[in-house]
Amino acid sequence: MLQVPEASLTPLLPILLVLAGAISSTLLGFWLSRRTLTFINIGAVVASALSVGWLWNRDLSSFGGGLRADHAALLLGFVILAGTLMTLLVTLDTAWRARVAFPEFDAMLMYAVTGCLLIAFSGDLIVMLIGLEIMSLSSYVLATLQGSRRAEESGLKYFLLGAAGSAVLIYGLAFVYGATGSLNYAVIAEKTSTLNPENTGILVGGALLMLCGFGFKVALAPFHQWTPDVYGGAPTSVSLFLSTVVKVAAFAGMLRVFSGALDNAPGWHSVLAVLIAATLIVGNLAALRQTNFKRMLAYSAVAHTGFLGMALLGTPAAGGAALGYYLLVYTLMTAAALAIVAALQRSEEGFSVTDMRGLYYRHPGYAVALAVCLASLAGLPPFAGFFGKYLVFQAAFQNGYAWVSVLAALTSVAALVYYLRPGMLMFMPDRTPAREYGLGQRAPTTLAVALGVAGVTVLGLLPNLWYAFVAHPDIWAMLAGR
Repeated sequence: MLQVPEASLTPLLPILLVLAGAISSTLLGFWLSRRTLTFINIGAVVASALSVGWLWNRDLSSFGGGLRADHAALLLGFVILAGTLMTLLVTLDTAWRARVAFPEFDAMLMYAVTGCLLIAFSGDLIVMLIGLEIMSLSSYVLATLQGSRRAEESGLKYFLLGAAGSAVLIYGLAFVYGATGSLNYAVIAEKTSTLNPENTGILVGGALLMLCGFGFKVALAPFHQWTPDVYGGAPTSVSLFLSTVVKVAAFAGMLRVFSGALDNAPGWHSVLAVLIAATLIVGNLAALRQTNFKRMLAYSAVAHTGFLGMALLGTPAAGGAALGYYLLVYTLMTAAALAIVAALQRSEEGFSVTDMRGLYYRHPGYAVALAVCLASLAGLPPFAGFFGKYLVFQAAFQNGYAWVSVLAALTSVAALVYYLRPGMLMFMPDRTPAREYGLGQRAPTTLAVALGVAGVTVLGLLPNLWYAFVAHPDIWAMLAGR
């Protein structure tokens, strides 16, 4: 007899609130201004974050376990919503200058966030894939919505490579289903621990194909080629969204799949270690050669993909805690840095590193805030980036990947060069006319920057404020819904 799965909407409340904001932007855009819609969406995001707190400790699921509001989903969902809030605040000031001040921009952004939350709350591969495609398709539109030649070119590259990545991921998903006979994370995890040897090759092939597909989404080398062009060609507020919210969601999917469903599957750990090593080297060395500050931050995002990926090399408990902590810290410091770029740039191309000379004497608040963000990105104490890197290094080292940790430490030293150079230039006197956008300091962007700077400072001095939540072993032991 066919059993109809329970379809409770309570676990979906954070997703439904964001979806309501997306639908509001779609329908009310005919009558309300884009700025009004942005405030409505900010309210939807805040309400969604409050619902995350309301669902805590309830461990609810729906649709036969296809959607799970467990602790891991709620923590990752909170990070996604934090990045979304900072993005919306920045767009209040910069959307008109980027020529994206119309309701469709907010609608696409909120649809993308809906997909991101679906990934974090997924309990099986199909729900994860649906969320991934909603997120990806909306992101392609956001990258090209400006209408400039640079945005269209970068968006087309993003679409073509992203489509290829999705195809590879779906092919791997089919292999995993063929090897285990299920799409549910918990069932896959159970089957992989007692797998028929004849199906091992199919499972390994599926895991590696899915790893390549996710590699496109998070910008692991050598699948990172789209990143600098898309981040450089898209409006800076869109680059902020892609480098934080979208990346967090993609890592949430990797955590669900590889540290949950496929944790016992052979083969993928060593391949991921090699990809992380390549990402650390390529991202940091390429960032050293950049003269445009926005493009430098794009390669910095590639390098941080390597650091974040190290958490997946650890055990689910240690790696999950490290990734949960570092994702929030990465979101805060990257979003704040790109918010300052969006406020001060003259065009969406950003500005050169040398243009930052004397910034302290023109915009002292932004200069100090950017210096804090750069120090945290470099992993300098007492800021939260230091503790985040320590946690991912420890997770990989304790699980037998000492060589990756040593390589990461060496590349972190190289990263000091490209982070500290603009940091020093900002505080050097400059007699030339201001080369940034002069009217950049506005209340919403300043609030977003303040949230980021306060977050990385407080979490650096008092890391247990967030780490106490993410370090509980039961959270990550339930990744596959077991």
